[in-house]
Amino acid sequence: MGEVSIIGLDLAKNVFQAHGAGADGSVVFRRKVSRAQLLKVMAAQPPCVVAMEACVSSHHWGRAIGDLGHEVRLIPPAYVKPFVKRQKNHMADAEAIAEAASRPTMRFVAVKSEAQQAAAMAYRNRDLLVRQRTQTINALRAHLAEQGIVAPTGPAHVGRLATIIDGDDGMLPAAVRDLARCLTSAPMGQFRQIADRRVSGSS
Repeated sequence: MGEVSIIGLDLAKNVFQAHGAGADGSVVFRRKVSRAQLLKVMAAQPPCVVAMEACVSSHHWGRAIGDLGHEVRLIPPAYVKPFVKRQKNHMADAEAIAEAASRPTMRFVAVKSEAQQAAAMAYRNRDLLVRQRTQTINALRAHLAEQGIVAPTGPAHVGRLATIIDGDDGMLPAAVRDLARCLTSAPMGQFRQIADRRVSGSS
């Protein structure tokens, strides 16, 4: 058996497919590897290039495999697709990844650190919460408009609506008041705190 130069790794939830190729492109091995055994198998291999498609879990595995002494290369999935020779399956994908990684003009994605991923998560969470807050406010304004209560747009005017909802002046039916309180209770405060907070790389 020849020496492995590149390992193409097709990531999955539980069972991964590994394709080991020599420097001349010849097949050295093809094997399935469970998630629990992946690092053990990679540790047993001599230092080489380990290539994966850049996906949800690739940065985690990239860091772990890189710590074992391998050179990790992440490839955008769109750049791997042209190298799939036959019907798409895990084995074919792993082989295509290995072949794509061997190309001298291939473009790769840098492996992100844990801090970089945490910062990206913070921005995505903020974006999600801002959208949820906007949806909640718009729903509240629409429901109250049906009752003849109109307020300007924007989160700055939610307090005015909350005051009307919490009032006891008979402007709102009891059922509407109870349902509206669901929209102005704890979630609205959480949206405001997280969405308005400045996000930094150390958050």
